[in-house]
Amino acid sequence: MIRIIFNPKSGRAGRNARLAPLLRDFVGSLKGEAELSFTEGPGHATVLAAEAAAQGYERVISVGGDGTLNETAQGLLHHPVALALVPCGSGNGLARHLHLPLNPVAALQLAGNPAAAIRLIDTGLAGGHPFFNVMGLGLDAEVSRRFNRLHRRGFSSYVTTAWQAFRSQRPERCAITDGQRRESLDVLLVTVANSEQWGNEAKIAPGAQVDDGQMDLVAVGPLNLATATGFASRLFLGNVLASSHVRHWRGARFHVERSAPGLIHTDGETHPAGASLDISVVPASLRVLVPSFGSRRTEEKPAFALQL
Repeated sequence: MIRIIFNPKSGRAGRNARLAPLLRDFVGSLKGEAELSFTEGPGHATVLAAEAAAQGYERVISVGGDGTLNETAQGLLHHPVALALVPCGSGNGLARHLHLPLNPVAALQLAGNPAAAIRLIDTGLAGGHPFFNVMGLGLDAEVSRRFNRLHRRGFSSYVTTAWQAFRSQRPERCAITDGQRRESLDVLLVTVANSEQWGNEAKIAPGAQVDDGQMDLVAVGPLNLATATGFASRLFLGNVLASSHVRHWRGARFHVERSAPGLIHTDGETHPAGASLDISVVPASLRVLVPSFGSRRTEEKPAFALQL
C-alpha cells in the first residue's frame, strides 16, 4: 500500500490546485493500492506518516515543499518504509540534490517505478529538531521566518525576502566547536547541511553528501553590498567554499554558542532555540526513493508498476 501525503498550501497555490486531480488519478490507477491524505495543519504530515509506518505501508509519498518533506520524514525515521517525493515547494533543495524529477507527473512515475532504488540517507538533529536538507541560524533563519509569512511564494519572492532580511541583519559572535577545534568569529549566518544546497541550485555546501555519516557546517562572516553580490554568485557557481568570508567544517557533531537565544530553522521551518546549540547526525536513518542512477547505499524495492 501507498499513502500520499499532500500539503495543498506549499509552493505556488495555483499549481497545487492543479495537483489534486492528478493525485486522485494516480490513486485510481493503482486500483485500491493507494490512498490520498491532505494535511490539515502543522505536524499533521508526521502523524499521517507514522500511522502508515505502523500499519505496514510500503511507501509514503510526500507532496509539498521541504517543510512537508521534513514532517513526513520524521514519521518514517528508522522504519522500513520508503519515502518518495513529489517536490512542489519553492526551493526543493533535497529533491534537487537527489536528482529527483521536479515535474509532478515524472515524480509520480518514479514513485511507482519498480526499477527505482531506495537510498539510505542521514538525518541531522539541531536542538532536538530533525532536518534532512539544511538547518541554519542568523540570516538563514530570519529569511525563513519572513518567507513563511508570505502568501505568494516562489524564487523571486525568496530573493526579495532574502535581500530585505540582509539589509536589516547584523552579524553576531559565535563559537563553533567540532570536537577537535574551536573557533570564535562574527557570523552573518551559520548553515549545517546534509545535502549540498539550500534549494534552486544555490549550493551552500558543495560536495556534501546525504549518506556519508557527516554534516557540513558553513559559517558566513559579515558581508557588505559588494561582497554579498559576489557571495550570491558563488552560490550558483558552486564555489562558495573558496570565498574568504566562509569557514567550513565537516563532522558528525557540532556545538554552536552565540551571545543570546534566537531562531533556528530546520528545512525552512523556524523554532526558538537557546544560545547554546548541539547539532549531530544520525546516519542511515531514512529510506528515500531515488532514480537508480542516483543510488549509493540501496535496498530491495517492493515491485509494483504505475501507468499514468
